[in-house]
Amino acid sequence: MKESTEITRNWNLQKAKLKQKFALLTDKDVLLIEGKLDEMLARLQIKLGKTKEEVQKLISEL
Repeated sequence: MKESTEITRNWNLQKAKLKQKFALLTDKDVLLIEGKLDEMLARLQIKLGKTKEEVQKLISEL
């Protein structure tokens, strides 16, 4: 999946921007463990109240 490759490739920069934009996110919320992208996206969905697609779009626009 192209989106997941884009997310993981630039994740350090993206997670900093995401945490800056959404102050309620913690380090644990944005922790990306190899092979566990879906779990992290699910945490963000719950925390931000958005769909998986909305979260992926939000991240790709950072």
